[in-house]
Amino acid sequence: MTKVLFVCLGNICRSPTADAVFKKMVAEAGLEDLISVDSAGTGSWHIGHPPDRRATVAAAQRGYDLSLLRARQIVKEDFSQFDHILAMDAQNLADLNAMCPPGRNEKVRLFLDYAPEAGLTDVPDPYYGGEDSFDHVLDLVESAAAGLLNQLNQHR
Repeated sequence: MTKVLFVCLGNICRSPTADAVFKKMVAEAGLEDLISVDSAGTGSWHIGHPPDRRATVAAAQRGYDLSLLRARQIVKEDFSQFDHILAMDAQNLADLNAMCPPGRNEKVRLFLDYAPEAGLTDVPDPYYGGEDSFDHVLDLVESAAAGLLNQLNQHR
């Protein structure tokens, strides 16, 4: 079983979006028995809260369901339990690397590394943006999720 963890700041916008998008792609590929997916935040502000309403609405418009997800904060055990820990931006990557136990940093990288065609390194935080910010996040997440799934399939 390959375990993937998506991480953003509060786990209410970007990482739950990536969680839902990637879970759907994994299910459509018939790989649910081989790949598990979760998400977390580096911060603790939203623990137990559902994803942002705007993220939920934007995702639903594309057929993704965020309704069952609840924010959680990353814990040290995640570094041993997950094979891929994917940060949504450079700040979260730095925070993850700072808390990562020695010898586990190879698991931690930027999510958009899987979407070089996007020409970006960071999935921008849509929290303070307009409704179109959430659509832009979905575009980036869909591209990176497809790239990640392709790479995982190549390495199986």
